[in-house]
Amino acid sequence: MAESIERELADAAEWQEESGSEEEEEEGSESESEDEDSVEIEEPKLKYERIRNTLEEILSKDAASCMAVHTKFMAVGTHWGMVHVLDLQGNTIAGKEFAKHSTTVNQISLDMNGDYLSSCSDDGRVAITGLYEDEYNQIQAFDCPVKSLALDPRFSRSNSGRQFVTGSDKLTLHERGFFNRSKSTILHAGEGPIRTIKWRGCFVAWANDLGVKVFDLSSKRRITFIKRDHDEKLRPEIYPCKLCWKDNITLLVGWADTIKICVVKERRVLEGKDMPNRYVEIVNFFKTDFYVCGLAPMLDNLVVIAYMTDEALAEDDEQDDEGARRPQLKILTALPDDYHVVSSDALSIRGFQEYRPSDYHLEYLEGEGVFYIVSPKDIVLARKRDVDDHIAWLMENEKFEEALAETKAHAKTLHRHKVLDVGRAYLNHLIAEGEYDKAASMCEPILGKHKDLWEQEVFHFAKMHRLKAISHYIPRGDVRLSKAIYEMVLNDFLQTDLEGFHQLIKLWPSDLYDLMTLVCAVQDRLLRDPNNRILMQTLGELYSYDQRYDKALAIYLKLGHKDVFPLIHRHNLFDSIQDKIVMLMEFDTERAVNLLIENVDKVPVKKVVKQLEEQPKLLYHYLDALFHKHPHLSQDFQSLQVTLYAEFNRDKLLPFLRNSQHCPMEVALEVCTERHFIPEMVFLLGRMGNTTQALKLIIEEMGDVDKAIEFAKEHDDSGLWDELINASMNKPTFITGLLNNIGTHVDPVILIKRIKEGMEIPGLRDSLVQILQDYNLQMSLREGCKKILVSGCFTLLDRLNKIQKRGINVEEDHHCDSCHGPILAGDSQSTVVIFYCHHVFHEECLIAQNMEHCMICHSQRKGPGSVTAASR
Repeated sequence: MAESIERELADAAEWQEESGSEEEEEEGSESESEDEDSVEIEEPKLKYERIRNTLEEILSKDAASCMAVHTKFMAVGTHWGMVHVLDLQGNTIAGKEFAKHSTTVNQISLDMNGDYLSSCSDDGRVAITGLYEDEYNQIQAFDCPVKSLALDPRFSRSNSGRQFVTGSDKLTLHERGFFNRSKSTILHAGEGPIRTIKWRGCFVAWANDLGVKVFDLSSKRRITFIKRDHDEKLRPEIYPCKLCWKDNITLLVGWADTIKICVVKERRVLEGKDMPNRYVEIVNFFKTDFYVCGLAPMLDNLVVIAYMTDEALAEDDEQDDEGARRPQLKILTALPDDYHVVSSDALSIRGFQEYRPSDYHLEYLEGEGVFYIVSPKDIVLARKRDVDDHIAWLMENEKFEEALAETKAHAKTLHRHKVLDVGRAYLNHLIAEGEYDKAASMCEPILGKHKDLWEQEVFHFAKMHRLKAISHYIPRGDVRLSKAIYEMVLNDFLQTDLEGFHQLIKLWPSDLYDLMTLVCAVQDRLLRDPNNRILMQTLGELYSYDQRYDKALAIYLKLGHKDVFPLIHRHNLFDSIQDKIVMLMEFDTERAVNLLIENVDKVPVKKVVKQLEEQPKLLYHYLDALFHKHPHLSQDFQSLQVTLYAEFNRDKLLPFLRNSQHCPMEVALEVCTERHFIPEMVFLLGRMGNTTQALKLIIEEMGDVDKAIEFAKEHDDSGLWDELINASMNKPTFITGLLNNIGTHVDPVILIKRIKEGMEIPGLRDSLVQILQDYNLQMSLREGCKKILVSGCFTLLDRLNKIQKRGINVEEDHHCDSCHGPILAGDSQSTVVIFYCHHVFHEECLIAQNMEHCMICHSQRKGPGSVTAASR
């Protein structure tokens, strides 16, 4: 199998090489013109391969005149009258060479199963040969050359009638009738030789020198005549008509420089009694700038062998000295009245200089995308390019990115390409082009988990002095390379890029390389540059990775590195910092305070305070945080805190005094008195009980009546109110404030009576009006509440009266709540006593207990437990 593939590839390479060399020799060839004129090279649609093996030997001695192909074999007719049946690689099948004719074989036809082969010749003989059985083999001789024939596609079936059609100067249908007798029916005659016949389903199409006709076997009628409409100078024997059925109803007609696409349709309304029920409509018709030597369908397109016209060659300036034309295989898309050339390939056919349009034929395998270009000395296979071919073309044209994407998308169906191979070719191309960064970024998706390939690629980059480009993509997860690889990359950075070296140390896991090797390398580098902060920081990180945290901490503190605190937390280095408190606080006060506060069990408060005694501002930050987080631990230092707050943040002093339960009041008052902090002194005097002195400070020092009123309200002392009123008698603004605010605590009349006559009080009228309005509001509220209470009392009384008037139902299953016997026992006429609380008793039970009210509820006489008697 491998040898066969290699042979096919070699043949294809030879075909391409031969084609290319001939195109170079053929000055002005089409493909060469495209190379010169086109900026973007268009990918071919087909790939070509010359069929060799035994066929090559046959054609070296004989010449092919016609061909038919099946999925299992090919049949080639020659000018010496031989019919050779070969496999699709061109090898002879033993016993399948037939010498049925004495001259040129004009046409070969096969049934759909490939069981029978028929051929005709100018010697007038028609041969039908079974390839696997000979029951229906036959040879018929006619008195004139037979130019064409077609075998019934269903010939091998038992009920087919063994039909075939021959074309000489008339079209004749041959079939087996009753008792296996041969029967011949002339379908058409009188218009000259019939040069080609094609049979599909129930339709037989043929062409003579006048045009193309289609016969409907189901209705036994001819249904169309398509007239020849090209230049009459183009003789049919040189420019023959080419017919091909695309499907059961679509006929392709190529003749000289015209192409028609015809469709068989049902006639909806019969215009006359003699009209057939089917007709043929030409749906596309266009003229070409070449002669059609063969055509076949390819999906929605047409594949055509083109023999270039003199006009086309003149326009392209490609006329050669010999006047012969290289045939071209074109793929066309039919338009309503024109066509579009999808692709055009010049074919290197052996001996093409000597050939005319009638020497070429095109056969194809339906649905396979395989086409056979037949010439007298050569048969070339054209095949639709598959994904492997597409990828190979992309790589040849350096479109590696597209090639890699296609390889990944079709990895399961490819035969010649693998993702890894295409990817490595892409990498080599990028490196050759100097695109090192892009090549490095593509390593991971291409090389995947192949350790050996990764190491090769890294060494490749090292040779190019481009290790920086690939450093960020080197695997460091599931796939690990040898430590030497990582150390090589790190050493390259250490010598050329210290910042990049530092970043890799942070990014790469420490187990990728040998720590001691890296530590020694960094130390050696520091000998040349001892003050390099990046090197020192990197060395600290390496010490940390090596679990030598004390050395790492020393370096970090020296650098003032932000990782000092994470390092302490992560590795519990609290013992190592107990003599470095001041250094930590000076480096980052906030983080140091948080660290110390969160770990008071590991770093004692007293030890911290002792070290910070010489740094009062740092001590203030520490004690402030300690008070908020652990107030019970700051009890011994709250007197010191008062001084620190007074010194560094007075705004926090008063809240501290309010919240502190252990601060010495005398010490705090002394500190505040020294600094004349009046609000703090007022608070302290008030807490110490000296409210009179505190009120005096508010009135005399602060002059804030609202503050004074608030202070008096807070302590709610009538004597304090008297002091405030007395102190306000000579301060009109204070009197106004008192009139507006003390109505709920002190009778305003007391204040008004003490006001001196003639004193001018700002806003007095408004204050009096406000007092009166407040009084009226209070009176209104009282009256409203009184009305609500009275109404509620009457409502409740009425409800109680209605409830007590309701009847009380006594059932037989009720029991006396005293003796627990049935309340209605038998025929006795005892009296039953029912209270309003719904408890039921026998009268004699109450008499026995000497009770006049419910003994359960203990209700007062005439109350809810009053008696309601019922007798039976």
